[in-house]
Amino acid sequence: MDWSGVDYCDVFISCLDSHSDGIHSLRSIHCSCGFFLNDNFVYQQKATADGLILRSGGVQRPFVLTRAFFAGSQRYGAVWTGDNAAEWGHLKISIPMCLSLGLVGISFCGADVGGFFKHPSAELLVRWYQAGAYQPFFRAHAHIDTPRREPWLFGSENTALIRESIRQRYALLPYWYQLFYNTHRTGQPVMRPLWVEYPDDVATFSIEDEYLIGKDLLVHPVTDEGATGVTAYLPGKGEVWYDVHTFQKHDGDQSLYIPVTMSSIPVFQRGGSIICRKDRVRRSSSCMENDPYTLYVALSSQGSAEGELYIDDFHTFSFEEAKQFVHRHLSFSANTLSSRNLAPDSQFSTASWIEKIVIFGGSQPSSVTLKNADGTESALEFEFDSTLAVLTLRKPGVNAAADWTVVLR
Repeated sequence: MDWSGVDYCDVFISCLDSHSDGIHSLRSIHCSCGFFLNDNFVYQQKATADGLILRSGGVQRPFVLTRAFFAGSQRYGAVWTGDNAAEWGHLKISIPMCLSLGLVGISFCGADVGGFFKHPSAELLVRWYQAGAYQPFFRAHAHIDTPRREPWLFGSENTALIRESIRQRYALLPYWYQLFYNTHRTGQPVMRPLWVEYPDDVATFSIEDEYLIGKDLLVHPVTDEGATGVTAYLPGKGEVWYDVHTFQKHDGDQSLYIPVTMSSIPVFQRGGSIICRKDRVRRSSSCMENDPYTLYVALSSQGSAEGELYIDDFHTFSFEEAKQFVHRHLSFSANTLSSRNLAPDSQFSTASWIEKIVIFGGSQPSSVTLKNADGTESALEFEFDSTLAVLTLRKPGVNAAADWTVVLR
């Protein structure tokens, strides 16, 4: 890892000390300097990334974090939004800043959680962790002269709230990883404004306090001090959205008032999507590499859903150089859930398996059957919550890289 925190030049020119020589104005000199510095930002990032790759013998992917950047910087590393302050307004503005960066190709971005300068209140720190956990680059950071702000210094209740927001981040790492792979291939932003997916919905054009992660998760962080509720706009006429915490179903094309407490992080999964998570609590992402997946299947109004799962070794360039990766298409239609290989020419094995399948918006089946690629069949245990219309299938036990089908009867 390399952290390029001062990869720029500070140029302080007083207008009183400047002059025009009759050929070059201060404005033209300044603009020329700007273009030089912008190019320099990218070259410094490239040189750093290349150096880290060289140091690993050309094997390991580098991680480079930079504050200064320019067009093309997304090829070499992540970006953070600079020296913010522990103020509610800075928490709030981190959302449109990251959305803007994503739209110009800089998807791997985030703000210093808690603010770089000043000292956050316990409420502000908790809310910032909750918001940051649902942004592409998630990091707590502060100036060396600010009071210490480790989560455990704000009381056990706030520590538990921060721990839960981090846990939610880790559970969604498979989804984040699949989205970054998609960004690598297509350039589509990971964190995106609602109007990217709903360009005909005028109501989405001015929304800056909520956003989409990919196209399937909608997040409305709480960014106001003392808030007891937020109003989230759920787009899509004829669509449905599910609260990821309560599984409650809501119609699209409406503004929904949501009462909130300090534990609330309003997040909704789009009906018609399948999101892969790893729900086992671990100390680090490396401990999770071989953990099983839980599939969250949110049915559309038509009773269908689809999603993707991407897996590689998480460290090397083998996914590009040797096609060593898993890329699966997951689909639910006509009461059948299946996993299909999107990269039949790839060669990669994984120890991860499917531990559980949770289906929102369905009905109770009389039986559930798992069909393996070799033709063998087995009955699956299930339970149905009729109040929430949530069906849970336990331990299908199939490898995450395998072809399989689950049939509800």
